[in-house]
Amino acid sequence: MPERLALQDDIRQKSPFRNTAEEATLSIVRTATLIRRAVAGVVEQAGISPAQYNVLRILRGAGQGGLPTLTVRDRLIDEAPGITRLLDRLEAAELVRRERSTPDRRQVMCVITAKGLALLKKLDVVIANADETGGAGLTDKEQRQLVTLLEKVRASMPRPGAKAGTAPAK
Repeated sequence: MPERLALQDDIRQKSPFRNTAEEATLSIVRTATLIRRAVAGVVEQAGISPAQYNVLRILRGAGQGGLPTLTVRDRLIDEAPGITRLLDRLEAAELVRRERSTPDRRQVMCVITAKGLALLKKLDVVIANADETGGAGLTDKEQRQLVTLLEKVRASMPRPGAKAGTAPAK
């Protein structure tokens, strides 16, 4: 099992953190960045960005009916400032298609194409290997503990779109 790497050593910080909360927050951000880099390296080799990969996964999970554009945007792991441009690029690559909803012509439904599904199928194995970096050095039990602790942190955070200073959704 690998040795521990203290955040202070990893980022070569000389002075101590203000408190444990600061160290915990920065540790989460630093770890997320390292994991994001590993996943980005995999998906970028397939010619798509991590945000595009995320959209494709969301649409695969939605099934044949697809999802409205704003629902896709709301489900993204990382916020993407231009969901329309993101979808434009995926549509140009024939990985998704957009259709006007029959009941509400203003609503645009996004659906993954067979080509998009094939790309995800090809990426599934290499992404599974990249996902292992997220729990590298941890046992299955420790990974479950980490997931539980991160769920607790997220539950205490304000939800996107909530007014500043309001309590998180319960």
